[in-house]
Parts: sequence; C-alpha cells; structure tokens
Amino acid sequence: MPLPEEFHDIARRVNNWGRWGPDDEIGTLNLITPDVVRAAAATVRSGRRVPLALPLRQDGVQTGVIPGRVNPLHTMVAINQEIFGPGTVATSDDTVTMGLQAATHWDGLAHVSHSGRLYNGRPADTVTAHHGATALGIEKATPLLSRGVLLDVARARGTDRLPGGHAVTPEDLDAAEELAGTAVRPGDVVLVRTGQLRHYLAGDREAYAFPSPGLSLRTPEWFHARGVAAVANDTLAFEIFPPEVDGLWMPVHALHLVEMGMPQGQNWNLEELSTACAEEGRHAFLLSAVAEPFVGGTGSPVAPVAVL
Repeated sequence: MPLPEEFHDIARRVNNWGRWGPDDEIGTLNLITPDVVRAAAATVRSGRRVPLALPLRQDGVQTGVIPGRVNPLHTMVAINQEIFGPGTVATSDDTVTMGLQAATHWDGLAHVSHSGRLYNGRPADTVTAHHGATALGIEKATPLLSRGVLLDVARARGTDRLPGGHAVTPEDLDAAEELAGTAVRPGDVVLVRTGQLRHYLAGDREAYAFPSPGLSLRTPEWFHARGVAAVANDTLAFEIFPPEVDGLWMPVHALHLVEMGMPQGQNWNLEELSTACAEEGRHAFLLSAVAEPFVGGTGSPVAPVAVL
C-alpha cells in the first residue's frame, strides 16, 4: 500500500535533511561529538566488559525469509600448509560468505529508501548493482564510540520477554528510562531490550523471527526529541512484526534511516547486559560498536562491547 498520510506527518516532524549540510552522509552520528565521547568514557567504573554480538555461524538467525541474506558459510582454504617449503612455519587460512546484515549488525543509511529517495534527499538509484551504495555507504560512518543506554523494556514491564506482536511505545521507553535512572541525552546510543532473542538462544529461530515485538511507529519522534545518535535492539526486524498498521511494512526503518539519518541495529544480544546493569544498578556505559568499513555496503556486521 502507498505510504499513508500518518507516515508523512511523522516524517516531516523528524526529518533531518540539510541539518548538517547538503553533503552530509553520516546523519545523527554527527551528534557524537568529542565532548560526548569524553562523557561516555567517564561512565566506566568497574571495567566490566559485556559482549553484545551473536556468534557468526552457519545455523544463525537467518531463516531464508529475506532473499540473499545468508548465514555465514565458513570455509577453510588452507590447513597447516607449509607455503615456504617442507619444515617451515605452517599456516591455516579461512574465508567466509555471508550477508552483511546476517547476524549482529548496523543498517547503514543506504539500506532503505522511500519515494525514490535516501537520507538527505539523495536519489535511491545511487545504490547500484556493481558498486553498491555510491553514496551513504557504511564505510562513511564515523567510528561509533559513545555512551550507551540500555532501555530494558522487558524488565520494566516485569517480564523476561515481551510477547510477540507487542508494539514498544514511547510510554514503554519512558518506563524503561525511569528504570535506567538516567535520562537519554544527545549523542547517546540507545539499546532497547525486548527479550525476544531468548527464543533464538533457546534454539528456536523460527519463533525468534515471527511474530516479534518491536518498535512502534510512534517511537521515532521519541528518539528524535532526545537527539539519539543510533538505536539497536534484540530482534530480527527491529520494528514490530507483523506491522501494527496492516500493509505498512518497515515504516520505522524508513523514518530512522531515510528521514532522520539514524543508524539502526538488529540481532544484538542484550541478555548478559540486562543482568550486568541490574547487578551494578546502572544502565549507562561506554559502548564501542564500530561498523566494518565495507565500501559501498548498505550495512555491516559489528561486534559491540559495553564497558561498565
């Protein structure tokens, strides 16, 4: 169905085109200033490091529903090979074939278009078959190191996992922010925990994929108002799936990536982080989540780490 007027109304309210100049290619990552990074570093107290990435494996989260987005296929190309002659040092090498958004990843700003446009008004046809994203490629993203804030919506609602089909609302985010005990501020990276990944960790990737809780169409304005630099969660689709508006597919992607220029992450493992934040009584931390700089990529795998 065509994008409804409700979508266009929200788009006008959150639009960042031209905010950082007509040639800008990094969007809300501009909000991560040196002052923001210094403040993020000051959140480190215990030095506890929490990994947030899923292992890259052939039986990963992808089920084949998204064409071409394949789980990693790992192949050995050399095994203890003495390439300099008998008795010399032997080496083993390997290669991998995978979708850049197969596991824990960032969606880049060229990942989604609507109405023929990408972020900052660039034409959608700047994404080409031979060169990928000739503008807004994931390699343009600045190193993502900032204050992370866990908004543990599941815990704030008194559950381990939100039910499939639960639309995370601004009110849910407010409750999780209150639980966190810290206000989300400009330049922060927000991690929204639904608990949905518990399905995959228990071995049921079909239940993980569908139906899934996720961010509501009402939430982009919440992130825009607070100056959030990037947002990620622990689901396959990021937004509620199936959609909350019948026939309106991936509107939150379009609002975040196209209108706001805000990177979006999926398949982040927030379970250990939820426990760590509860144990330490704080939900803000230094977050390192640098995208692999694939030239022309519309997304990138990432191995984020939270440091408390």
